[in-house]
Amino acid sequence: MPKTIIQDLEVNYDVAGDGPALLFLHGLGSSGQDWAPQVETFRDRYKCITYDVRGHGRSGKPPGPYSMAQFAADAAGLLDHLDRPSANLVGLSLGGMIAFQMAVNFPERVNSMVIINSGPAVVPVTFKEKMAVWQRQYMFRLLSMKRIGVTIGGRLFPDEDQSEIRAQFVARWSENDKRAYLAATQAIIGWSVLEHITTLTMPTLVIAADQDYTPVAAKEAYVRQMPNAELVVVPDARHAVNFAQPKKVNPLIAAFLEKFVLT
Repeated sequence: MPKTIIQDLEVNYDVAGDGPALLFLHGLGSSGQDWAPQVETFRDRYKCITYDVRGHGRSGKPPGPYSMAQFAADAAGLLDHLDRPSANLVGLSLGGMIAFQMAVNFPERVNSMVIINSGPAVVPVTFKEKMAVWQRQYMFRLLSMKRIGVTIGGRLFPDEDQSEIRAQFVARWSENDKRAYLAATQAIIGWSVLEHITTLTMPTLVIAADQDYTPVAAKEAYVRQMPNAELVVVPDARHAVNFAQPKKVNPLIAAFLEKFVLT
């Protein structure tokens, strides 16, 4: 995979196919490799751009703090490097948050968005939510990345027929730099662009797994505030649904792109 320097960051990226640009934005602790099932499907009609977000994969891991605005600027810088004035964004979890931040900071560069199991804010409000954040941070400081990967992998891919992708997830997760991971986590907690989403007019598809960490109702609530957004719920699915169940997710993305993206 090629690399380039964007701002202060060495960015590991890949490009496959040709056509309208699809910029894939991965989740926390993940990498661009996790979009392989989507790239394989869409490279025949689109230019599929994947990369490792700051602090992840084979991209640079400079000292924190990181911020969502910084993540969004990195993504915009990659589009500059590839001579792409705009793109259609597909983001999972953290990647969905980066997509929202790009849509707010660089609306002219976002043609459309596919947001998977994500939203425009991560602001703990209740005691239970704050305690969950504290417990997660404590766990990540205490345990090894491999041990955490085994725990999370078991939750994301619990079925017997998912043993192969579960093992793949654990192997990739174990390569995470803990310091960079915690810096990325801190960038998420307390972040919000919720007050801006009523101004986001680009076509948006929100894909929600019915067994995601956050309930479908939370996605329904923010989708109602967006002028050009729709929600689709994937049954019997968990957080990393794009990787675990591409046969369910890819047709949803394809149908959305066919409606709104010139090919």
